[in-house]
This record gives sequence, C-alpha cells and structure tokens, in this order.
Amino acid sequence: MAKRSRLPHSRTFAFGLGRPVRPPEATGTATRDQERSQRFVTGAKVQVAGGMQQDGVEVGNAFDKYGSRNPLVRLMMHGFHAALDDFVRRAAPCTLHEVGCGEGYWVLQWHKAGIAARGSDFSTQVIAIAQQNAEAQGAPPGLFTAQSVYTLTPERDGADLIVCCEVLEHLERPADGLQALQRIARDYVIVSVPREPIWRALNLARGKYARSLGNTPGHIQHWSRRSFVALVSQYFDVVAVRTPLPWTMLLCRVRR
Repeated sequence: MAKRSRLPHSRTFAFGLGRPVRPPEATGTATRDQERSQRFVTGAKVQVAGGMQQDGVEVGNAFDKYGSRNPLVRLMMHGFHAALDDFVRRAAPCTLHEVGCGEGYWVLQWHKAGIAARGSDFSTQVIAIAQQNAEAQGAPPGLFTAQSVYTLTPERDGADLIVCCEVLEHLERPADGLQALQRIARDYVIVSVPREPIWRALNLARGKYARSLGNTPGHIQHWSRRSFVALVSQYFDVVAVRTPLPWTMLLCRVRR
C-alpha cells in the first residue's frame, strides 16, 4: 500500500503467516465444505495487481495469495475462506454485491456457484483486471464496476448480501462506509478487518514496518475484536463472529 491516507476499498492481505487449520467437524458436510474451500484457494488462477498504484494508492493484491505454494499462506487463506464460505452459506443470498472486490476472485467463485454476484471497487485499474479475469473464466465482465463505497445507492447497488472485507481499515470515514452498506443491504452484511494488535505484532515478527510499529501502510483505522464488534453493532445486528488469524469477520443482519 502507498503511504498516502486515501480512501481505497480494495483489499491487500499483508501476511505470509497463518495457523494450522482447525479439524473439520465430525460431519461429512463440514468435511466437503472445507475441502471445497481449500481447492478454491490453492487452485485459483487469477491475475492480480501486483503492486499497481492509482492516484498514489496501491490497489488490489500485492501477490497472488490465492495460488500461493507457500504452506503458511495457504493455511491462512484456508482459514479466511472457510469463515467467509460459512457466512455466505448461512446468509443464503440470491443476490450478492462485494464492495471492494479487488481483482474479483471471490465474486467469480460465487458466480460459479450460481449466486447472482457482482463486485465494485474504487480503482478503475483493478476493475479492469477483474474484468479480464472474468473473461478468462467465461464470466461476464459486466459483473464488475468502478465506484467508491461512499457513492453506493440502493437502486443501483442493492443486494440480499453485501460483502465488504479488508476495506474499512483503509477509509478515512469508516462510519460513512458502514452507513453506505446500510443503504444497500437487504438482508445480511459480511465485514472483516485486520485484528489488532495481532496484525501489527505479526508484521513485526516478520521484520516488516518496524518504524510504524508494525502498521501496514494504508491502514489508518485499527480495531480489536471487541472494538470492531462494538462499532458495527451501531449499524447492524451482529449474528456471528469468526476470527481466522489474523482477522475479525462478522456476519450481520439488517435491522428492520
């Protein structure tokens, strides 16, 4: 990420660290779900931004974490995907909008699964990559559009489920971002952020960003699990909390 405090809403996962995957539950369904998540992560073939910048802000993903052969990266991504996949299945949406979709990896997976999924991102450059990835996989490039989180409208952008992962920590006005998600969510919202201070501690453990005490450039908001739940609870009913290392992920329901 660049060092300017802009308001990007594309995702960059900074770590090459993870934890052992929790054993699957003692049911065949849970085992198949975890196997499916692992297959998606290790078998992904998508183009990533790889350090591309727009308006002085690094956009998209710095490296292809989805197709990484690093066992620690694979374990980390498996944990994230297992939590996200579980929440999406629980929400059971017909329509889905990922805000801050980056290069479109998750949207394309949900599209393949038969969900009417689409994605948006503030960066026109990263959306162009997402559209290329869609074409390469035989999906409509129109699934992806460039727009800011702050300008989302219910008529154009509404969906049963809104997914917004690794976005809020980049925003100068996260409350306005959450209000935008309120406007467009019909039933459920999934949000995730780096879990502090674990995120910064892991950065320091791998010798990164020592001058900023382990803070990833571009992260201008910081939440512990408890403080993030407290913030999001002001806007949604928090249904479930998952903590795949090193993130906090919430499944939320729209208040009626």
